[in-house]
Amino acid sequence: MNIRSALHIENIGRWRARQNFYTMLAMAVVGLLPAAAYAQPLPGIDLRVNPTDSPTEVVDSVKLLVLLSVLALAPAFIMMVTSFTRIIVVLSLLRGAIGVPMTPPNQVLIGLALFLTVFIMTPVYNQINDSAIKPYMENRITQDQAMEEAYKPLRTFMLKQTREKDLALFVAISKSDRPRSSEDVPISVLAPAYVISELKTAFQIGFLLYVPFLVIDMVVASTLMSMGMFMLPPVMIALPFKLLLFVMVDGWYLVVKSLVESF
Repeated sequence: MNIRSALHIENIGRWRARQNFYTMLAMAVVGLLPAAAYAQPLPGIDLRVNPTDSPTEVVDSVKLLVLLSVLALAPAFIMMVTSFTRIIVVLSLLRGAIGVPMTPPNQVLIGLALFLTVFIMTPVYNQINDSAIKPYMENRITQDQAMEEAYKPLRTFMLKQTREKDLALFVAISKSDRPRSSEDVPISVLAPAYVISELKTAFQIGFLLYVPFLVIDMVVASTLMSMGMFMLPPVMIALPFKLLLFVMVDGWYLVVKSLVESF
C-alpha cells in the first residue's frame, strides 16, 4: 500500500468519525428539546364568553367586535385618504410606459410609494398630533373632540386635491344638504371624491409620461419597417433606447420631484 492510499483511507476514517459525532450531537439536541420546552413555564391563555343579563356589557362587546373589524381595514382606509393612491398609480404607469412590466418589482414600487407618502403626509400628521393626539393623551379633550380635531387637517389636505365636480357628484348621490363651508363636508362624501380626483390626476401624469416613450416606439418601428426588418420586434430594439433616455434625463429624480411638488 502506497502513501497516497494510506492517506485516502485515513481521510475516510476521519470523515466517518466526524459524521458519527454530528449525528450523535443532533440526536442529543433533538432529544433534549422537548425536555427543555416542558421545563420552561408557559403563560396561560384563556378566552371566555360568559353570559350576561346586562345590556351595557352586550353593547360594549359589540363595540369591541366592530372596532377590531375596522382596525383590520384601517391600513386600506389610511392609504386611500393620503397621497399613496396618486403615487402608486403614477409609478405603475411609468413602469408600463418604459416597457418593463415587472421591473422595478412591486415590492420596490410599494416601498417607494410608502416612503413618499410618509414624507408628504408628515406636516398633516404633525398637525393631527398637536391638535388631537397629545391633548387626548393628556385628558384635556374627549374622544369625540379628538376625532373632530384629527379630521380637520386631513380634510384641509383632501379638499386641496379634490375637484369641485367630484365633490358635487357625491353630495348629489348622498342626497344630503349642500355644504355651506368646507367644515360641513363629511368624510363619507369627501373620501370617495378625493379618490377619483386622485385617479384622474394620476392618469393625467401618466399620459405625459407615456408621450416621449411612445415617440421612441414609433421612430424605431418606422425605421425597422423602412429597412425591411419585419420579423424583428420593435419593442426589443426600443427598450434600450427608452432606458437610455430615462437615465440621461435623470427620470427618477424628475418623477419624484414632480409627484412631491404636485401636492
